Amino acid sequence: QVFDAGDYFGIMQVEEVDEEEEVDEEMEEQFKKKPNPGNGPCFKVIVTNENGLQASNPDSVFLVDHAWTYRVEHARQQLRRVPGLLHRMANLMGIAFHGELPDEGSIEQVLQEMWKYNQTYQLSQGTAEEKVPVWYIMDEFGSRIQHSDQPSFATAPLFYMPQQIAYTVLWPLRDLETGDEVTRDYAYGETDRLIRKCVLLPWVPTEVLDVSCFTPEPPDEHYQAILAENKEKLPVAINPPVYAKDKVFKVFTDIQQVLNNLTHPRFVFTDNEGEADILYNFSHFKDYRKLSEERPEVMVNQFPCENLLTVKDCLASIARRAGGPDGPRWLPRTFNLQTELPQFVSYFQQRDRRGEDNHWICKPWNLARSLDTHITNNLNNIIRHRESSPKVVCKYIEEPVLFEREDVGLVKFDVRYVVLLRSARPLQLYSYDVFWLRFSNRAFSLDDLDDYEKHFTVMNYAPGVTLKQVHCEDFIPLFEKQYPEYPWTTVQASIFKAFAELFQVASSKPAPLGICDYPSSRAIYAIDLMLKWDTSRDGKRIMQPQILEVNFNPDCDRACQYHPTFFNDVFSTLFLDETDNCHVTRIV
Repeated sequence: QVFDAGDYFGIMQVEEVDEEEEVDEEMEEQFKKKPNPGNGPCFKVIVTNENGLQASNPDSVFLVDHAWTYRVEHARQQLRRVPGLLHRMANLMGIAFHGELPDEGSIEQVLQEMWKYNQTYQLSQGTAEEKVPVWYIMDEFGSRIQHSDQPSFATAPLFYMPQQIAYTVLWPLRDLETGDEVTRDYAYGETDRLIRKCVLLPWVPTEVLDVSCFTPEPPDEHYQAILAENKEKLPVAINPPVYAKDKVFKVFTDIQQVLNNLTHPRFVFTDNEGEADILYNFSHFKDYRKLSEERPEVMVNQFPCENLLTVKDCLASIARRAGGPDGPRWLPRTFNLQTELPQFVSYFQQRDRRGEDNHWICKPWNLARSLDTHITNNLNNIIRHRESSPKVVCKYIEEPVLFEREDVGLVKFDVRYVVLLRSARPLQLYSYDVFWLRFSNRAFSLDDLDDYEKHFTVMNYAPGVTLKQVHCEDFIPLFEKQYPEYPWTTVQASIFKAFAELFQVASSKPAPLGICDYPSSRAIYAIDLMLKWDTSRDGKRIMQPQILEVNFNPDCDRACQYHPTFFNDVFSTLFLDETDNCHVTRIV
């Protein structure tokens, strides 16, 4: 509660030298290197206390207030509605703002510039929604502390539980004298020279066009590390179990949809895991070794190492086995921001130079339902998102195939197929004959990138948002009426070709470099995809499927609602090898 920073520090405005005056070249160079050039006045924080500051003195620790704390998806709305916020942010960022009422131009500028000022933290517990990263901008004092590779101070966010408020703690790293500048390292913890250069790009613009944007598949150690991190124990080799032709299987499951809908006479439920023939679990199974040694005949609804498909950065790595340096045509160009930042920045800058579309979508590795997912063409924004949680950045589909909705116009849509993996080696893959559609609620255009209902199709989790439902049987004739030259059978054939290629590369190497071919494993996955306009090798316009993600244990609520035999079909295909009248199509 003691406001004493003024006794120790002062904020100094750095004046720009007049053009007419003689400026030697060295000064000019220094000036170019100055943080935020051209953004109004430049400020520095300096030590003003006549006794300086001693690093060992327990009183040399300060708290900095946060002027604005927000989640990215609420930023525009808050700048519009919170009295005085836009004014304060525009002042802090050196943006000219005249007038009393928030205008869209100033809001847009703050949303672009804020990536040079904001910091982030996230809560480690709570729901998935509550774990979405929080961004904050320090007050005028904290925001004017400049960057240095040899910083004089360190900062860290502190969440103070009694007040339920976050502050930034500021403390000196060495003894300082009057007049010394207060600086911090904006790329704290990053030691690699090239990565530091990329991380600092928002403040120190530079080109990294000389870096190759080629992203080869990661080395084997990468996959070994993932296996260790997942604490998954691979099974021992077993002989494929053989079951009696009329055997009735005991199923142990914690999935309500299965308990409510599986009525096939050859499956009965048991509450005793120890006597089950089939384990159909909602959560990830880890100890395959024990299961394979003690009960090799027990079937399980998961494959060891299937995270290579279901986690977005792994999906991008294994997909590189199909297709050249840009990856296969059925996957948007993807970079892992943790490990491939320089390649991404180089690729972005090269596209920029060639005047190509540069819209990208940033996604966390492992959150579903479009949480913490952002579309942007602002490089600073993407670079900074790397600080919050592990992310991949994928080329945003700038020319999606659209669907005409009478009520709103041409909207984005995505398609969800449920695929059934009966065996990894030999590969046996089926698709359920019903697919599901999701639509955006507003007409598509490459603007208003934070307008959820224009750019996203996942509406069943957003409160108060209408969910447009069209059954696939109704969709196909509507689609073919809008695109008479593209019969759905042809489109679906290209979709199945993409699925086949994906599962072929996913199972082409032994675990942990590929999905483990454990003979007692079976699984269903939901694959979400979109269609984009592309040009074939012979110059024809084609609809190219784009696989967006592969989901483990998908929500099959809609499936069961409209197709009561869904789980009977799934269980019959996976566990009985009987596919007649099961509404499935064999892909591989």
